[in-house]
Amino acid sequence: MRPHGVDGMNAGDDRPPKPPAFQIIVLGSGGGPIEDNVTGLLVRSTATHWAKGSVLAVDAGTHLAAVTNILKQHLPHAISRNSSLPSNCKPQTTFSTSPDERAASVEPTNGNGDDVYATPLDAVRSQLVLSTGPLADWEVPHTTAKANAAYFVRNLITTYLVTHPHLDHISGFVINTAGFQHTSRPKRLAGLQSTIDAFKTHIFNDIVWPNLSDEDGGVGLVSYMRLAEGGNLAIGEGEGRGYIEVCDGLAVKSWSVSHGKCMHNHGKRGSGSGHTIEQFNDSFPRRASQSAITPSSLQHGREHAYSLGGPCVTDSSAFFLRDDHTGHEVLIFGDVEPDSLSLSPRTEQVWSDAAPKIVAGLLKGVLIECSYDESQSDDTLFGHLAPRHVVAELQVLAKKVYAQRNRRTDPSPLKRKRMSNGMNAHDDIIGHTRKGRPSQQSRQRGRKSNPSPATVPGEGSGGRATAEESLKPDVPDSMHDISRRSLDGHASEGKPLDGLRVIIIHVKDNLKDYPDAGETILMQLQEREEEAGLGCSFALSRAGTSIWL
Repeated sequence: MRPHGVDGMNAGDDRPPKPPAFQIIVLGSGGGPIEDNVTGLLVRSTATHWAKGSVLAVDAGTHLAAVTNILKQHLPHAISRNSSLPSNCKPQTTFSTSPDERAASVEPTNGNGDDVYATPLDAVRSQLVLSTGPLADWEVPHTTAKANAAYFVRNLITTYLVTHPHLDHISGFVINTAGFQHTSRPKRLAGLQSTIDAFKTHIFNDIVWPNLSDEDGGVGLVSYMRLAEGGNLAIGEGEGRGYIEVCDGLAVKSWSVSHGKCMHNHGKRGSGSGHTIEQFNDSFPRRASQSAITPSSLQHGREHAYSLGGPCVTDSSAFFLRDDHTGHEVLIFGDVEPDSLSLSPRTEQVWSDAAPKIVAGLLKGVLIECSYDESQSDDTLFGHLAPRHVVAELQVLAKKVYAQRNRRTDPSPLKRKRMSNGMNAHDDIIGHTRKGRPSQQSRQRGRKSNPSPATVPGEGSGGRATAEESLKPDVPDSMHDISRRSLDGHASEGKPLDGLRVIIIHVKDNLKDYPDAGETILMQLQEREEEAGLGCSFALSRAGTSIWL
């Protein structure tokens, strides 16, 4: 196991260990109110070996300061490239040791880390290599933590992928832009159109912060990269179709999700694009991936996410990151509310895209927020999740995974007929949940009560069976029913999300002596998961540690 319960690679597997595809460095794991531990992640493909431009920043509420602190702790233990490495400090590229050993934390000997570090006397500065911590095996070019941190940010990070423009996700990036003038090219700020619009209007506007972008007469230190909802099908091929390269070895596909009701009526907010309905309809063939788009989801988009004059909902994002070398993926959510409470429920489209990736063995982990423990009532979530909602959302995913596996192994003539009529393989399960969605009025009445863990967002309210629903596969209501079935009808102990690692981010500190907010949330999630029988494992992210997937 990784420190603080974050899984390592291939734990408990008797086969020779396989190298993980992703390293995710947690710079900030919290959701406030303490400002030095707010959301900030670094992601890289392990195949790139710390090359220039190989690290992607996903949100940056905490950024340069966190990198500096990591270096202060681990720079004292840097070693010469020419010296013999201890058994627990072998280069990561060999994968001869576990991630636990490679990232074992060692306390600094001098308490500072800026000027003194334990290295052989004949060590050459340009050959010093970090031997411990999240940046292990990186060859540092300077002697001080702050100089190396600046080099790392300026040269290894090229793109900042932002889920949404709330301060706890962008403040570090905005302040750090003052150090971008010594780079050889502008930093890319990537996000959905709603995120870019917010930066242009409210951040880089010469009022809140100087316009350091390359648009509207700005300085040119930051270049905007606008991502298409559901990916751009004009780019890529095969499994990588629609994914946009964001750094060396990694590509992204984006979906918009909802992050609570906005207190003001901004008209088109919650659209994810700001385009008109006509523009939206015209762009359908190129906006969404074939693996996720369905007639039901398109109608849902028209009715909810893209309605003009509809509810004003705060936009956030979910990112599928794909490793170019292995084809493996990781799913990272920004702040998100449960579909069961949302005025514009959009998380289901993310699960529709994720399900076939799980069945194919490509999706290695999900990073999702859980801001509050179970004591937080539904009407005070403010666009976030509590454990009951995380598990309920994962139940939606589990049902889609079950339906996908059932469809792949035993396609009935009815299903083949549906697919031959041009409908996507996800239509039946999505159509089922849409038909059963409670009305907005009934959802509002139920907000003051906490749903049980068995409650699946978007299902319930009954209704008459339609001809379309009669073609639905047999999808059990209980995850335990799924666990007891195998796809050929024999008994099975398998669970729908077996092997999926769910990493919790954005925990809001309760500022109390005890209990720790994160540990309480983790315990409640594990209890809910055991009751639901999903099969996934939960772990907490912790600042200064790595996640290997």
